[in-house]
Amino acid sequence: MSDSTAYKKLVHSPTELLQERQEEQFLRFHLEPETKIMLPIEQVTEVLKIGVGKIVPIPQMPTWVMGVYNWRGEILWIVDLGHLIGLSPWDQQEMKTTAHTAVVLSYSGQSDKGKKSQTSLGLIMTRVEDIELCNSNLIQSPPASAITSDLAPFLRGYWAKPDGQIILVLDGDAIVAAIPQN
Repeated sequence: MSDSTAYKKLVHSPTELLQERQEEQFLRFHLEPETKIMLPIEQVTEVLKIGVGKIVPIPQMPTWVMGVYNWRGEILWIVDLGHLIGLSPWDQQEMKTTAHTAVVLSYSGQSDKGKKSQTSLGLIMTRVEDIELCNSNLIQSPPASAITSDLAPFLRGYWAKPDGQIILVLDGDAIVAAIPQN
């Protein structure tokens, strides 16, 4: 083996190292009661604080749709993420707050006319915690008996951290797809 061949085996580009480890970045956040959740960071646009009175309710929507918010001149649908996945609705939690924390998800798709479209959605949560780096091979599928029918359509899996924490990993695309299109 030549010296240059041996050197090439030792030196990897950052892209090659990331592909070998199959690591992804996730935004970790918290929902009551004591539920830790992650979403892939590439699906997250930003984190907002929205005043409680700034969300305009829309009649005849699913109960987990809180309403709409004027986000940079655009209509941003606001969803009670906990309620959507089967946890306590936001208005039934014992938290006193003047502003909601919302994570804005973005989804690129195609409209019914074949044009590219960008959809954004605000997810209300208790608090944003951190960014996690996780090997995607460590995300496991939970046993069917361990998840509710409300959570199942949005769950990518769970991550059991070395320190014993269990963090649910959600699929942002599935959450965006759940919004009524009327």
